[in-house]
Amino acid sequence: MMLTVRNISKTFFAGTVNERKALINLDLELAEGDFVTIIGSNGAGKSTLLNVVSGRLGVDEGEVLIDGREVTRNAEHKRAAEVGRVFQDPLAGTAPSLTIEENLALAYRRGQSRGLGRALNGKRRELFADKLKTLELGLENRLSAQVGLLSGGQRQALSLLMSSMTKPKIMLLDEHTAALDPQRAELVTDLTHRIVEEGGLTTLMVTHNMEQALRLGNRLIMMHEGRIVYEADGELKKKLTVHDLLEQFVKIKGATLSDQAFLG
Repeated sequence: MMLTVRNISKTFFAGTVNERKALINLDLELAEGDFVTIIGSNGAGKSTLLNVVSGRLGVDEGEVLIDGREVTRNAEHKRAAEVGRVFQDPLAGTAPSLTIEENLALAYRRGQSRGLGRALNGKRRELFADKLKTLELGLENRLSAQVGLLSGGQRQALSLLMSSMTKPKIMLLDEHTAALDPQRAELVTDLTHRIVEEGGLTTLMVTHNMEQALRLGNRLIMMHEGRIVYEADGELKKKLTVHDLLEQFVKIKGATLSDQAFLG
């Protein structure tokens, strides 16, 4: 398995009045090339799961394995070469004061010693321009432009390219289209499908957009109160509708069918 999350538990503010069990004895396995979309209510543990896989958060119990190697106690920077991530905030995945080519150079050297000098040569710039052409946004003609001048959609597209550049073993997408307007969100969604599929990237994607969760990936999981409460893959996932997912959520939460609060 490319990713194994085994019996993971994580509690915040343990022993206080604010104690919250974010993950409870959670198990999840992804084979190489799996693209799993994750839906669920706010506080279900979706982003906590991604933080645990990336190494941003430690765990109380359980273990995390990437490509069969245990990394549970490895800090985030020690997993950087194996884990790519795109965040909800377009400002989070790039350095605004650096140019497009400088950001790409840093991404190219992910997990290695930082430094731009040897990374920015003529051959490397040609590689970066070729990569940028695949985005179809004209950014290949703006290598020396500061990233802070780009729109939110352009920055998310660049973040997606940067995160996938070195073919990480695990790609984490944390509501990466949520902060974009519908047109740019659609653009980044299409890019996501293309980049993940062409790269054969093993991917976990958190989304509140159920249509997006159904359209992308080969597997879908629903989380609620720190647990995986529903899974669908293969032909079942292909046949599911948004209405079907709402009905599943009704069974779990006891909500009414019109209650779509877990999308927000």
